[in-house]
Amino acid sequence: MAQHLYNSHHEMIIDLAIADRNLFEQIEEIKTLYQSDTRAWVIGFSGGKDSSVVLSLVYQALKQLDKDKLTKPVYVICSDTLVETPVVVGLIKKVLNDVEHAAKRDGIPLTAHLVVPDVKNTFWANLLGKGYPAPTKSFRWCTERMKIRPVTEFINETATKFGEAIVVLGSRKEESAARSASIEKHKIDDSLLSRHSNLPNAYTYMPIQNWTADDVWQYLLSAPSPWGEDHDQLFAMYKDSNQGECPLVVDSKSQSCGNSRFGCWTCTVVTKDRALHGLIDSGEEWMRPLLNFRDELYNSSQPENKEKYRNFRRRTGNIDIQTKYEPGVGRTNEVDVNEDGSVKYVPGPYWMQYRQKWLKELLEIEKNIRDQGIDIELITRDELKAIRQEWLNDPVETDIADSLPGIYRSIYPDDEIMWHKNDLGLDDTSVLGTLTKVSKNHNLSLELLKKTIGIEIEASGGNRRGIYQKLEKLYSQDWGEKEEVLDRIHQEKNELNLFKDKRDGFKLMLESMKK
Repeated sequence: MAQHLYNSHHEMIIDLAIADRNLFEQIEEIKTLYQSDTRAWVIGFSGGKDSSVVLSLVYQALKQLDKDKLTKPVYVICSDTLVETPVVVGLIKKVLNDVEHAAKRDGIPLTAHLVVPDVKNTFWANLLGKGYPAPTKSFRWCTERMKIRPVTEFINETATKFGEAIVVLGSRKEESAARSASIEKHKIDDSLLSRHSNLPNAYTYMPIQNWTADDVWQYLLSAPSPWGEDHDQLFAMYKDSNQGECPLVVDSKSQSCGNSRFGCWTCTVVTKDRALHGLIDSGEEWMRPLLNFRDELYNSSQPENKEKYRNFRRRTGNIDIQTKYEPGVGRTNEVDVNEDGSVKYVPGPYWMQYRQKWLKELLEIEKNIRDQGIDIELITRDELKAIRQEWLNDPVETDIADSLPGIYRSIYPDDEIMWHKNDLGLDDTSVLGTLTKVSKNHNLSLELLKKTIGIEIEASGGNRRGIYQKLEKLYSQDWGEKEEVLDRIHQEKNELNLFKDKRDGFKLMLESMKK
């Protein structure tokens, strides 16, 4: 353990003042608030410096209370998106384990909980499974699914059980003007609490809202934690990466990551992930393949690369044609075109070939890192099963060859997963070859042919109810080569607009005749 200014956390609390306030007063405030009602407490812990301070302060306050005063539970909740920066995940799990072990020793009703997104809402289930494009500032689909929902569900369950809940956060006004404004907006007059911006039965308590970053580090480095560990590893991690922490996000209005803070190693909202770069430069060379993989995902989200990586059809099976935008008017009915005259459209999901390629690369990276003696799981096996089902039932590109089990076996030949039976029954490569030949000979879309057969197989058990509606919906989608479909839609749009113009002109003529 490193040398500290104080030999114990209790000694520091008695002597040190931070943000113009003695820490002893801060601890007394927490003790008083804890005993003031029966509402359960939920501490938002991200593993970073600010949430580490809050966890430490609350633990010390509880430790000082008599056992008969510890009448309600305190839950330490941490959101694991399953794509967190690996070194951060390791530190978080160690801290949570140490804190929970110490709480049992000290008789404190504090437990740690790591919440994760539902398997259908993970990063890989959406990006590799459904083909969602890598998140951008304008389409950040990840935060709601991966962070807000799991945390919200936990807080709601706690609030339902105890009537209300108090969420203890490490938010600080100094972090940003937006954060300061948000804190002031939801503050309750003459109270230590603020209204939760999204959950009606929850309140927030921010004990270090007036602290500076220097205050935080002074607290963390001046003494061991109240559960007996130091924060040297946390400080070294920040020093190596020169980044801040990714806060626990509890509502859609809270600022998520996206500015190279510690968070998801897959984050493509930023141009350059300086946190990963910093960790690699400090000696974590084994993480370089993660950075390269992340950079490829980032490149796929750039406007000039969208046509290469993404299908021209949306997941509805149709093409979303872009219309012209006129300032002050908005979108018009007129089809927008590029400089070369080609029709502009909104690209759809990633092509299946890239999803397959990236999955194989991800598993290869994971296997290589494991071979170096590092225990890591970049994608869970439950996610692989979810992705496989997404591929087999993809609304645009059906993986008729059922390629995922084969991809996994090529990387982990001795680690067989119990896969569910392929309901399509078309995983034979000879069948795929035959279908490809039929589609070419009869000028049919291979995807349309595969999906037609899939609907028939689905109804082969005897229940054919609704099969004609399914086929009608399937055939109404935009099948065919891109240029052919775009030209057809463009022509239909022009004809429709011409009809509307004639109709409007006729209406005007009738109106003038009435006058």
